[in-house]
Amino acid sequence: MNFTSFRWWHRKLGLVFVIFAVMASVSGLLHVWMAHNQEPPPRPVPHGATLSLESKLLPLEQAAKSLPADEKPIVGVNLRVIQDRTVFVFWRESRATPVYVDAKTGEFLPDFDEVYAAEIASRFFGGKPVKKSEYLTKFNREYIAIFRILPVYRMEVGDDLGTRLYVSTKTEGVTRHTDNQRQFEADFFSLIHKFMFIPNKTAREWTLITGTAGILLVSLLGLGLYFRKR
Repeated sequence: MNFTSFRWWHRKLGLVFVIFAVMASVSGLLHVWMAHNQEPPPRPVPHGATLSLESKLLPLEQAAKSLPADEKPIVGVNLRVIQDRTVFVFWRESRATPVYVDAKTGEFLPDFDEVYAAEIASRFFGGKPVKKSEYLTKFNREYIAIFRILPVYRMEVGDDLGTRLYVSTKTEGVTRHTDNQRQFEADFFSLIHKFMFIPNKTAREWTLITGTAGILLVSLLGLGLYFRKR
């Protein structure tokens, strides 16, 4: 291939793939901005009310008798203070969320998982009241697969910023903290870096592969032009 052919291909392909290079550059700068201006995910460390070691609790075997038959077998147990109640948190073999039994009275608490999620979110905000707006069992555009943990509760405080949390009772912590401004930045990043404006996953991946390969080819042609000219 002669010098003129190198230059022709370099110019034409450069015009085609320059948009990919610009989008990659802008999204890279935005990623640095987000890393410095958005807080990292909080640590999933259990915390909350202090457990009294002098409390008289039911034997574990007796408390487990309160569980319905379809809530067994049990693979793990935690002891937590939730809403000023000392409870056994039983983990089941086949389900992603735990079940709860009052450790003093043996009362089965069927809807306590949402109560626990709300308490985790409220503690995160220093005791502010929160409201559940959604329960997610699969990822969506805002809570994407990089956050890994499912299921989660989406909790909101109702402020002007649109602050919301995603809470997992599995990790006993917040898996994501965002608001309207942060989500705008995240959505914009996803659009120009991951091409999320293409709804079909296969088409999106092939577009990204084509764009990246095109940038590589134009770069190699540029190097070829330099060495051919010399």
